[in-house]
Amino acid sequence: MKKQLLVILSFLVLISCSSIKNTQEAISTGNYDRAIDIAINNLKRNKTKKGNQPYVLMLEEAFVKATLRDLERISYLKKDQNPENLENIFVLYQNLKNRQERIKPLLPLSILSKGRNANFKFSNYNDEIIASKNKLSDYLYRKVKVIFNTNNKLDYRTAYNDLEYIEKINPNFKDVRNLMTIAHNRGLDFVIVSMKNQTQKVIPKRLQQDLLNFDTYGLNDFWTVYHGNKDLNIKYDFGLELNLREIQVSPEQLREKEIIREKEVKDGFTYLLNDKGDQVLDKEGNKIKIDKMVRVRCELYQFTQLKSAKVIGQVKYVDLYSRQTIETYPIASEFIFQHIYANYRGDKRALESSYLDLIRLRTVPFPTSEQMIYDAGQDLKDRLKLIITQNNFRN
Repeated sequence: MKKQLLVILSFLVLISCSSIKNTQEAISTGNYDRAIDIAINNLKRNKTKKGNQPYVLMLEEAFVKATLRDLERISYLKKDQNPENLENIFVLYQNLKNRQERIKPLLPLSILSKGRNANFKFSNYNDEIIASKNKLSDYLYRKVKVIFNTNNKLDYRTAYNDLEYIEKINPNFKDVRNLMTIAHNRGLDFVIVSMKNQTQKVIPKRLQQDLLNFDTYGLNDFWTVYHGNKDLNIKYDFGLELNLREIQVSPEQLREKEIIREKEVKDGFTYLLNDKGDQVLDKEGNKIKIDKMVRVRCELYQFTQLKSAKVIGQVKYVDLYSRQTIETYPIASEFIFQHIYANYRGDKRALESSYLDLIRLRTVPFPTSEQMIYDAGQDLKDRLKLIITQNNFRN
């Protein structure tokens, strides 16, 4: 027990030393916030623990250095007078405040070796945060208004991101929410989906309807909308063409296979006899029974009904403005109908349970070629969805 306790204490000391070393290294390499994180996490558990004294000193040191670095950086960015720096200034002021807020719940923190409390010089950055937030919001708002005079969908997506950021840091600023709706609508790509039958075979009408019913695909994303039926009020950006080039339907096949099984099975019982031919009794005077085993044989005739359908085609992405093909992707799908049943001759006790299931079944009608093509088309729909999710229209 003492050895186990010693091992546990040694392990805890090793972890503590490693954590202290990591904090020191973070300060030495200028990663002050990392050092602050480690120190705070350790002091949260027990700030009065003597073994945590190093974290108090390192937290005090890292806070001073992190604050000084951020203030110097803010001073430089302000002197640069580049409006692109406004976000950095805003974020730095937030960091200064958040760093203080994390330390406040731990105070006071005693430094036993010096007989004093750790010194943290806190400042109120609220005015600076509000001022930098408003300047940043105004700047991004002006940028967005310029974009609204253009006709580029990607620019509107950028504008939407800027507006979304304004809404996050400065909710309900001016008419940002309304502009977000407009930017989203103007940044949308509309894709019209069509299907061409080049197979010289009739495609089931319900299959064509299913393939073009993009409401069931769940593919619409934030910036892309797919339509299977053209809306005359919409100017489409891209076309997705599903070209079916070949449909193969195999003949109906019936394959037969003979399987022979033999097995020793229990067939009643007999009484155990001794060497003299007399029946053997147990301790209670009862006759001892033994299983009577016989060898049985069964001939199984297994029948397999087979029919397959394969649909082969191509998916083409088209830029409807330039009328250029962006990319083509091969697509193929196969559906196999298979039904297995069996007959037997002999003693079915020789058969495994899987074969017993088969002899309960009978032949079934083969599906029509139309049904086979439709079933293959359902898998084709999943493959089409996979192609679309893995390949964007815009790089």
